[in-house]
Amino acid sequence: MTDSRHIAVIGLGRVGLPLALCFADRGHRVLGIDHDPAVLASVAAGRMPWAEPGTQDLLDRVTASGRLELAERAADAARAQDIVLTIGTPSFSHVESDLSQVRDVIDDLLPLLRPGHTLILRSTIAPGTTEFVAGYVEKRRGLQVGEDVFVAHAPERIAAGRFVEEISTLPCIIGGVGEASTDRAADTFSVFGAPIVKTTPVQAELAKIWTNILRYATFALPNLLMMDCERYGANVFEVIELINRDYPRGGIAMPGMTAGTCLRKDFAFSEERSNAPGMLLAVSRVNESVPLFLIEGMKRRIGSLASRKVAVLGLTFKRDTDDERDSLSPKLIRLLERELADVAVSDPHARTPTQSLADAVQDADVVIMATNHSEFEGPQTLARIVAGSSSDALLVDPWNVLGTGQLFAYAAEVGAILGAGEAAPDAAR
Repeated sequence: MTDSRHIAVIGLGRVGLPLALCFADRGHRVLGIDHDPAVLASVAAGRMPWAEPGTQDLLDRVTASGRLELAERAADAARAQDIVLTIGTPSFSHVESDLSQVRDVIDDLLPLLRPGHTLILRSTIAPGTTEFVAGYVEKRRGLQVGEDVFVAHAPERIAAGRFVEEISTLPCIIGGVGEASTDRAADTFSVFGAPIVKTTPVQAELAKIWTNILRYATFALPNLLMMDCERYGANVFEVIELINRDYPRGGIAMPGMTAGTCLRKDFAFSEERSNAPGMLLAVSRVNESVPLFLIEGMKRRIGSLASRKVAVLGLTFKRDTDDERDSLSPKLIRLLERELADVAVSDPHARTPTQSLADAVQDADVVIMATNHSEFEGPQTLARIVAGSSSDALLVDPWNVLGTGQLFAYAAEVGAILGAGEAAPDAAR
């Protein structure tokens, strides 16, 4: 374990705040910096601003220890020895990475950088960005990277909902500008006990973005298969079963509303300089077209959606999280509204207020399983939906979260299979 040090984490979002808490919980003094007063107020009051398993307990311990300090200005980070950037790196609409937030923070820090400082980029960044930051510091301040100050990329690859578990188990990739920078950053992150893998900055950058690109492309395949099955009158879940059953080279995933802030934007970091322009855009287009595909499937079965009540179950992008960033559900809702449908939304995890499941599905003509939350699984939920919705309601379930084995199913047919006449009274209570 490294000796106690002073670490600043700039950006207390869903990556930065858990990281800051984990550093403090391991005995380091931590300065957490964010420009959002609401986030700072929540943390100062001892409340996590969002849900992430295990982090409220972390915050309780860290608050009691007094090892976490909060600030608003990025320049305050210069008080620390190590400065970790976990700030937003969006992409422009022109398929170009937007590094303005990174550059703004570096500009704030430049006058205050001193020999011994280590800058660690934790945000997702385009290939070449770590070297750019190093060159920018050298050009503007004359400090020699690798001798006076140190610059490295330590990509974050932890899944939403698994931070506390994976911070100490996932291999931690470190790509520094020079051996000394790599060693400094590795020493900082070694406190978590995860395996440290040292490499070059560009290889660390590529490893992160292609981790997400792989997942995005992997999920696009079953979504495209789902669309093919609709065209040919096949059952996508049965076809997936045929592909995967006892076949050593199977393994296709299930379809669904593939989204999330990392998966939807990270392909742009590669696409902007790609040797195969359009390939990853096509992957994105498949996943982005799922909401419209589902709506067109509804219209083929029940006709116009105008003045029809449509219940959308799930607003967050991922199962059992409260993270709505870059979810496809809002896009689905907007498309439904353009069809003049009456939309009701229910999500037990979303921070945005929604209706209860019972209210959302009451007399619904269509029920869409937009997110595969555990609360939506199983025959009891299915029975509640069948009991509450209209007798000829259409159930739309790309995740097969209800277990019917059908992408489009009619409530009456499902009710007959379930024996809904017996299940409905209990479900309605």
